[in-house]
Amino acid sequence: MSSSSSSSSIRKHAGPGPSDQPAVPEPSFAERVRTLVYLGRLGSLSTLSRKQPGFPFGSVMPYGLDEQGRPIFLISTMAMHTQNLKADSRASLLVTQDGGDGDPLGASRVTLVGNVVPVPEADVASAREAYLSRHANSKYWVDFEDFSFYRLDVVDIYFVGGFGVMGWVTAAEYGNSQPDPLADSMGEIIQHMNADHKDALVLLARKFAHIEALEATMTAVDRLGFHVRLKTQEGMKGARIAFLREARNSAETRNVLVEMVRQAR
Repeated sequence: MSSSSSSSSIRKHAGPGPSDQPAVPEPSFAERVRTLVYLGRLGSLSTLSRKQPGFPFGSVMPYGLDEQGRPIFLISTMAMHTQNLKADSRASLLVTQDGGDGDPLGASRVTLVGNVVPVPEADVASAREAYLSRHANSKYWVDFEDFSFYRLDVVDIYFVGGFGVMGWVTAAEYGNSQPDPLADSMGEIIQHMNADHKDALVLLARKFAHIEALEATMTAVDRLGFHVRLKTQEGMKGARIAFLREARNSAETRNVLVEMVRQAR
């Protein structure tokens, strides 16, 4: 996994203009995309309509992931999107951040563009395991004759990380990345900090982001730092605060936050 230095080549737009503050390290776009897709369970699949040629056709689409991060679908031959895919395999899958800070346009989202094709027979067993691990209720229809596993072979990716943060990620960069090590615990970390340590977040914003805040809310966290949404006298502001060192699990995250709060006091 790489830090923000490797994301500069794929970043097209990234927030406000030049600042006298040094850049705060953060994961590459590829890693952020891989994390977002890993955390998701549901996306919006757009196929090319067979009935109305050239028009996109949207479908709600649960998905699993294989070891390369490719989305796996369990779909019926009767579904309109399956009929569309049989005529033209080109499609895209939109996955959005769950929750966020209450503003849907401020939340992260990603569009994976590629070809949706049947999973090869040799890979069906692993695809089945990956899909059912995320959608256990599918066990009731997974063996129906009209259901089959399909896979999105990714061609290109477009990522939006919030207001003014967006860019393309290549399929190779995505395939070579891994989800953030805090992916499975980040929701718990965010909930805990916002419920029990709001005053500490205000202190951290003052010390490390140099912003005087009336209130602070953690909106995202990863191995290199976290984002906060700040209520100030001048209005709402956002900031990223780097950890003193990389945190690869919830215990390390707690320790580094405690150390940072001590410094802020």
